[in-house]
Amino acid sequence: MPVNGDTSATIRPEEAAHFGALAADWWDPQGSSAMLHQLNPVRLQFVRQAIDVHWGGDIEGFAPLEGKTALDVGCGAGLLCEPLARLGAHVTGVDAAAENIAAAKVHADGVGLAIEYRHGELGELGLGTYDLVTCLEVIEHVADKEAFLAQLAARLAPGGLMIISTPNRTAASRLLLVGAAEATGRIPKGTHHWDDFVTPDELEASLGSVGLRSCEMRGIAWSVGKGLHLSDDVSLNYILSVVAEG
Repeated sequence: MPVNGDTSATIRPEEAAHFGALAADWWDPQGSSAMLHQLNPVRLQFVRQAIDVHWGGDIEGFAPLEGKTALDVGCGAGLLCEPLARLGAHVTGVDAAAENIAAAKVHADGVGLAIEYRHGELGELGLGTYDLVTCLEVIEHVADKEAFLAQLAARLAPGGLMIISTPNRTAASRLLLVGAAEATGRIPKGTHHWDDFVTPDELEASLGSVGLRSCEMRGIAWSVGKGLHLSDDVSLNYILSVVAEG
C-alpha cells in the first residue's frame, strides 16, 4: 500500500533541466558523466558492504538482494539501478528529469533488465516501501532538504537500509569539486552549487529529525595513486548507511 509522506515540492526545475540535458550522454564513460562512471564502482563497494552487514548475507554471494525491493531516488539514466538489479533486487528508479527516465528505460531494455522507472516528485508518485533505498549525489540538488529526507524515510520499509552520498561543504570541495572539476570539464559546468552542499553534522541532524540514524560513514577521496576510493577523509564527499531509529 502506498505510504503518504510529505508531498512538499523538492524538485528544482532548473536542476532537472540541467541533468535532463545530459541524458543522451549518461551511459558514455568518456562523456559528460565520466566522473559518475569513475565514482560508481566506489559507491557500489560501500553499498555491497552495507548490504552484507545489514542483512548478514553471504559476502561472496552474487545476489545478496534476491527477493528484496530497492528504490533509487535521483536515478539519472540508471547507473546504480542496473547493478542493484544484477544483485537480485526488484528495482524502481525515480528521477526529476523525464529525459533521464526515457534514457534509463532504453538502456535497461537493451541489456535485458526489468527495472521500473518513474518520473516526478517522490512524494507524489504513490510508491510503497522498499527494503533498500538509495539516494546518491542527490540531496545537494533538492529545494527542501528536510522535506526530501522525510519523503525518503517514508519509503523505507521496517528493518530496511538506506544509503546516501553527497559532497561535503568544505574549502577542499569548493576548490576541487566546483572549481577544478568544472573548469577542466570533468564535471559539466553548473552541476554543483557549493552553498547547497551538506556537512555530515548537518545531514545527521536532519536524519534524526525524520526518525533516521546513520550506522557507518566513509569518505570518498581522491589521490593520484588511487584515484577515487573509500577513505576516512570526508572532506570532499561522503557516503553513509542509514536505518530507522528504534
